Amino acid sequence: MSSPAPLQISPGLWRRCLWGGLALWLLTAVITYVTKNTTLLPTLILLGSFLVPAVFVLWAYERHGSDPQGAGSQTLSIGMILGCFLVGGILGVLGASVMEYYLLHPSLWLYVGVGLIEEAVKLAALMWVLRRYPQIRGLRAGVVLGASVGFGFAAFESAGYAFNAAVTMQGIDLRSLLQTEMLRGVLAPFGHGLWTAISGAVLLSFRRPDGRFRFAGPVIGTYLGVSLLHALWDSTHGIALWLVAMLTTSDLDRSLFAQGYLPQPTDQQKHLFTLFSVGGMVLVSLIGLAWARSLAHRDPTWKRTP
Repeated sequence: MSSPAPLQISPGLWRRCLWGGLALWLLTAVITYVTKNTTLLPTLILLGSFLVPAVFVLWAYERHGSDPQGAGSQTLSIGMILGCFLVGGILGVLGASVMEYYLLHPSLWLYVGVGLIEEAVKLAALMWVLRRYPQIRGLRAGVVLGASVGFGFAAFESAGYAFNAAVTMQGIDLRSLLQTEMLRGVLAPFGHGLWTAISGAVLLSFRRPDGRFRFAGPVIGTYLGVSLLHALWDSTHGIALWLVAMLTTSDLDRSLFAQGYLPQPTDQQKHLFTLFSVGGMVLVSLIGLAWARSLAHRDPTWKRTP
């Protein structure tokens, strides 16, 4: 099966989309605040949730979507990117929601289960989207398409979190909505998109010429590794609380943590908690970025990418 003809885009389009989308999001936030018009909330939520993930996918396509060797079969189309972003993202969040509902319960290992489930459903979504494109394989394609699925997952997930932050028992909380979208927008490049780019790169590196996926040792090991990064990222809050409690409390009841109970830090503990929490997320991000960079160095064509 031949690959769809690629659509040419002008260089730097991702940058214009970023600043243009950010301006529209700010304008929507101001008008929503001034007019109290709740019908603008879906626009605000969608803009804030999809802006950063979509821009990063556009950047990845612009920079790494074409094979510098000129092999047309390895040139990724906009349709393929959108399929991974939209279909892969939706299938990912639906699959994760169903599996987490039936398989997980509060415990010390909750976030390990979340990491294993969500990274598995994202890879499954990537394989499903690419089932009709047996010629698409290799590290470069895996990074771009894996990131597309991951960022699609992140966008739909962020929209859900933004909606939950906005709707409260007291009415619409616009400040909480904006804070949630800003935080998740800043963190988006270091989470789902990065993890699935890594696992997708290894998965497609081992894909057979006939299109069948090969679950070799490195593929399984990479899946477990990114699931661990995912679990560490999600549990940073709890780990920070546990470290603060260990360092500042002499009569700590450790069984509370095993039961999924997380006490709130006191005013005296908040600075130490922030240090551990932010420091943990930075550490997990650096590990993921270093891992992705090491994969890129294995593909010699990346060194010739302008």
